[in-house]
Amino acid sequence: MQLLLSGLVGLGAGVLSGLLGIGGGVVLVPLLALLLGMGQLQAQGLTLAVLLLPIGLPAVVAYHRRFPIRWALVGLLVAGFLPGVLAGSSLAVHLPERPLRALFVLLLLAVAWRGLRGRPADEGSAEPERSLLHGLWIGAVAGVTGGLLGIGGGIVIVPLLTGVLRVSQHRAQGASLAVLLPPIGLPGVWVYARAQGGLPWALVGAVALSFAAGAFLGAGLAARIDTARLQRVFAVFVLATAASMAWRVVAG
Repeated sequence: MQLLLSGLVGLGAGVLSGLLGIGGGVVLVPLLALLLGMGQLQAQGLTLAVLLLPIGLPAVVAYHRRFPIRWALVGLLVAGFLPGVLAGSSLAVHLPERPLRALFVLLLLAVAWRGLRGRPADEGSAEPERSLLHGLWIGAVAGVTGGLLGIGGGIVIVPLLTGVLRVSQHRAQGASLAVLLPPIGLPGVWVYARAQGGLPWALVGAVALSFAAGAFLGAGLAARIDTARLQRVFAVFVLATAASMAWRVVAG
């Protein structure tokens, strides 16, 4: 029963990941905690383990066909992410769960506010050349928050690419998913597994397989939605997730 429920969680998270260009952690962490009763650290560690596999590859291919990905930018995002995720994970295992959840909620609220107020860039607008220089620090910020909160980093990468660099929503989402193709969360998984005496690898496999299928479906749906509407959908989803996690913080 737990494996079946894990598969359903992975499928739902995959659809939202492909649709919104997020790594899936922002969906998986609360769902694993709320539906499977996992503790915050356990849910975060399992999520990072799931994201080690190239589960977003079908979605990346679908995005790249319609909105070509800038691979040089992706490479710099990855280079910044790796040391960031190690630092964030090392900090997370020494913090109590309630402050972690509260920090997660604050991050989500900030992202939702930016998405609801921001003006999306046009698909055909040119990206500034300095975007390649910004890839390192954007990746590092995403890595720290990913390791600290168990999220893949896309929820940070997407709004920074659209807000700071004026990359279109579709292109930012494609780049964000491409960042997660290599096992960039490995340092974080090692820290979480060591702190918890291992991870539930059977559940990791069930979530990963269903996630990949869902991501492909979500990416196909995203290509049919205009940029402004997609950005609002992204923001509303993040806001709803923040509300559910805030309830857990208050309820203790």
